Amino acid sequence: MIKLSVLDQSVATAGRGHDASIRDTLDLAGFCEDLGYHRFWLSEHHNHETIVGTAPEILMAAIAARTQRIRVGSAGVMLPHYSPLKVAEQFRVLEAIAPGRIDLGLGRAPGSDGKTAYALNPNAPLSAEHFPAAVRDLIAWVHGEPLIEGHPFAEIRAHPAVPTAPEVWMLGTSDFGAQLAAYLGIPYCFAHFITDGRGTERALQTYRENYRPSARHPKPQATVCLWALAADSDEAANHEFMSRGHWKVKRDQGIWTPLEPPDVAAAHERSPEEAAGIERFRNRTFVGTAKDVGARLRELAKTLDIEEIVILTWAYEPVVRRRSYMLFAEEFGLKP
Repeated sequence: MIKLSVLDQSVATAGRGHDASIRDTLDLAGFCEDLGYHRFWLSEHHNHETIVGTAPEILMAAIAARTQRIRVGSAGVMLPHYSPLKVAEQFRVLEAIAPGRIDLGLGRAPGSDGKTAYALNPNAPLSAEHFPAAVRDLIAWVHGEPLIEGHPFAEIRAHPAVPTAPEVWMLGTSDFGAQLAAYLGIPYCFAHFITDGRGTERALQTYRENYRPSARHPKPQATVCLWALAADSDEAANHEFMSRGHWKVKRDQGIWTPLEPPDVAAAHERSPEEAAGIERFRNRTFVGTAKDVGARLRELAKTLDIEEIVILTWAYEPVVRRRSYMLFAEEFGLKP
């Protein structure tokens, strides 16, 4: 049985304030818990006109406090922006709020442009170079274990002291993250939605072939996060998809905008090249009825040999997005 999880990005929508996007994220988490989803992950982006979830750890605290079962996590914390010790402290606090339900997903990418990354941390380029060592230290602090021998901060402990610890994940779109996750013996998630699937099989193969068993994870644990949208008919799904399809056309032109209503997005004049681009994008994503998309997801899971899929869905209306997640939950027989 395939587990389904959720990635939410607090997407801005035309005509609504960013605060509404944040509240929609909070509401969706409880809704997905009631449907039986396994995890609810939150992304981190900065200076982005479309994706306004800038602080996953704060949203995680709010969601953890209002849910009971679903795992809550970051996908991810962009570690070069931060001190590993501070991240460890934040996530130990989260673990105290929701013991045994916290995921600490880590990424090396800036989640922003270069200037914004510099504003967040002037030493970000150097921090990115030392990413593997930072992850190693973070894992030790998160789990209350000693740092490596001779470490200058060996006597420092991350608090609060709690009996359980977050599950640390590596997120990525390349062989680098797969290799690092394998070396450290931690779970790995490939961001299928960023690459439109390119490189997925190679990254998972790299991860599994190089995996070094750890005490917490004696076997490799891999998943993928992909973009999917289900509706009651193909026509309805394709209509709702136009919000994201048009957005991608503008993004490829360097224009970042809030998500528009599907009828507005569909009405825009576009060149034959732009129209063809939307169609290619549609074919690379998972859009349609839950039955048809579900069959494609099962086939992908079989091909990749994975037992869990993380679904990212954009839709202009929150009710459309909820309906999509409900249809997937029914198709895969999820139980709260």
